[in-house]
Amino acid sequence: MSEETGRTGTVHCPFDFSEGLAFDPLFTELMARGPVTRIRLPYGDCDAWLVTSYAGVQQVTTDQRFSRSAIVGRDYPRLTPEPIVSPESVNIVDPPRSRRLRHAAARAFTKNRVARMRPAIERVTGELLDGMAALGPPADLVQHLSVRLPHHTICELLGVVPADRPELMRHTQQLLATAPADRRAATDAKHRLRAYFTHLVRQRRADPADDIVSAMAADPQEPLDEEELAVLALTLLLSGNDTATCQISNITYTLLTHPLRWAELASHPDRLPRVLDELLRLIPFRKGVGIPRVALEDVEIAGTRIRAGDYVHVSYLTANRDPAVFDDPHAFDPARPLRPHMTFGWGAHHCLAEPLAQEELRTAVTSLLTRFPHLRLAVPESDIRWDTSTIRRFPVELPVTW
Repeated sequence: MSEETGRTGTVHCPFDFSEGLAFDPLFTELMARGPVTRIRLPYGDCDAWLVTSYAGVQQVTTDQRFSRSAIVGRDYPRLTPEPIVSPESVNIVDPPRSRRLRHAAARAFTKNRVARMRPAIERVTGELLDGMAALGPPADLVQHLSVRLPHHTICELLGVVPADRPELMRHTQQLLATAPADRRAATDAKHRLRAYFTHLVRQRRADPADDIVSAMAADPQEPLDEEELAVLALTLLLSGNDTATCQISNITYTLLTHPLRWAELASHPDRLPRVLDELLRLIPFRKGVGIPRVALEDVEIAGTRIRAGDYVHVSYLTANRDPAVFDDPHAFDPARPLRPHMTFGWGAHHCLAEPLAQEELRTAVTSLLTRFPHLRLAVPESDIRWDTSTIRRFPVELPVTW
């Protein structure tokens, strides 16, 4: 639980809760305190404000008086010893400059492009499940499907050759580590990833291929320099691996621990879209908070005065459970009135890879329901091991049988 520090009532927030997919009790406590709380994170040179309400998160993420680019060059409050994103990343740059980068990157994830990729995603999913079936039960769904499908798909988009993919996966995982001892490995991983994509950009400019890096490098309408392209490709790699990798496992686990739900979907696959949307809202697939913003001037949020220069974090996890927006917010209710959730962010930094992640999730779960209608956990729930070393929340292994 939390620990208050100093006279200001600042709440110490390690955000290290890793018990299954239960909602972090620290978040429950922070929500009860009100929509805005002063917090202290494990890394960074000062405290920050945390905004937990749906309306407050909307305000911060759409108001240009809150700047992400203002964190550049600062030891800002965060959960990882090494900042995950590069200063030039599209996830850091503010509008209007970010619109140029986002427009170039968004071409990788348009609905039309993702629709064209659907047969390939379905083919790869089928091949991965063929491999799992051939080995026979029990099998680890994480290694057979959850990790491999998103990484393969985003690497295909970027034009990363198969031989290089395991190394990129290892570096990506090192960036997400939270322990102080992991700082050097994370710093090295970021440098290696950036160097890799700098080299790839140079290759594609000299010898274009049928991939997104080549398309962005050759686009005369959105000319990007070598550094911008390399950082953008790195950002796309991270985005493409993030949500889908965790949620394929998390959603499957959640349904398998409610066997009647799994059986219902196997019999009525038309109900899957509403179930997936509700599970995306409900499942806390990561710990704590992401990238903060800096207030450029004094701003009031829900009656709290945020001073110019203050750091402000938002929680999409708590916004997704705001009772002012979602009735009985902690309940799983696919029939609830449709309201947009914030699992993929909000505002100018909404996740670029959402269309791809949604397609991967739909394909993965549909394929499992069709291929293995009697799928079940191969071990007791209490024996499932959960990630405790990174900012993600998902099972390290998910043994299943059929």
